[in-house]
Amino acid sequence: MSFAPDKDPKAGDAPACDAIELMIVPRSVDLGGFSVRRALPHSRRRMVGPFIFFDHFGPAEFKSGQGIDVRPHPHIGLATVTFLFDGEIMHRDSLGTAVPIRPGEVNWMTAGRGIVHSERTAPDHRVDGEPLHGLQCWVALPANEEEVAPGFAHVGSEQLPVVTDNGRRVRVVAGSLLGARSPVPTLWDTLFAEASLAAGATMPFDADTEERALYVVDGEIDIAGDKFTPGRLLIFRPGDAITATATTDARIVLVGGAAMDGPRHIWWNFVSSRKDRIEQAKADWKAGRFDTVPGDDSEFIPLPD
Repeated sequence: MSFAPDKDPKAGDAPACDAIELMIVPRSVDLGGFSVRRALPHSRRRMVGPFIFFDHFGPAEFKSGQGIDVRPHPHIGLATVTFLFDGEIMHRDSLGTAVPIRPGEVNWMTAGRGIVHSERTAPDHRVDGEPLHGLQCWVALPANEEEVAPGFAHVGSEQLPVVTDNGRRVRVVAGSLLGARSPVPTLWDTLFAEASLAAGATMPFDADTEERALYVVDGEIDIAGDKFTPGRLLIFRPGDAITATATTDARIVLVGGAAMDGPRHIWWNFVSSRKDRIEQAKADWKAGRFDTVPGDDSEFIPLPD
């Protein structure tokens, strides 16, 4: 989706657990019955591993004739990661990709030197209306891979490994966890997993991943005596093993990876280790030098003022 600059999310009260470095309470923005909670970037923590952007959208219930319409817009220097809990989004991009994404699947779009895409509700899904709920994240690319050729990977729910035991169901979207490895190709050490926990179930989050965070989507969890409700991003200190216990039925998301190879600049939909590269991308979009999206080329999001 397109990045709308806004105020940073806020840091929450410090939890008692020393292993938690920072708790972020996303700032919620209502887009006309469609709420978006942004947890990253934050003034006190710009990235967790390669994750430089973390948006939680919905849950929303669209009425007949309604849906989302994110017009074609550009990206450079990152990969977008879209994961749905409910509903469907139609993805189109300048490579000619036209793929719907549904719950439990993943769209991993590598922008590299430049890509344009749109995200909409398909006409047949507007007839009766439908719910929409999910996440969109951006991961930075290694500095020496920022100008790779753009690419797109859609991995179906049946291809993503699922670990089910002891009251938990864990889908490994990227990287490896609990002995399972995702087939999603990444250019950096990356972890992304979604876990559904029955009340009383536990979820270990060991220290093998250098930088780690946990986001509470639904329900309530307990970590070392602190309880956390939905809409909290917990960033952990390196080196400590963590166990989350569900005090109610809960859904959480684990993200992280190796510390990035240097800081990144972010402006609108552009990410780069170089400020001059972002200036070039701004000029290219304004001048119409990016490719267009086949089947969705009659409109676009203009460069912000």
